[in-house]
Amino acid sequence: MDKDCFWPKVLQVLPTDNFEVYAYFNDGSVRLFDVKPLLKVGTVFEPLMDINIFKEKLAVINDTVAWDMGGNRNPRKCIDLDPFVVFEQQPVMDPLAVA
Repeated sequence: MDKDCFWPKVLQVLPTDNFEVYAYFNDGSVRLFDVKPLLKVGTVFEPLMDINIFKEKLAVINDTVAWDMGGNRNPRKCIDLDPFVVFEQQPVMDPLAVA
């Protein structure tokens, strides 16, 4: 794979109980993204401060980490993260991998 031309795409997501998301990328890596710094009152991320919404609405939309707030997978009405920002995190071990 040519890393100079690589465009990261999220294939799968897994939430934690601590407002973090494991993102599985198209290069085979897993990245852990901490969403807590984004969770502020008065921002687009405010609804995600409820851990149930954070976990239940989490999805892959637009090839990235997203929250399907309307429940209809509308790519224009979701809350999504820049896949490059998520990909900048250090790779981590897959939490679902069997030891």
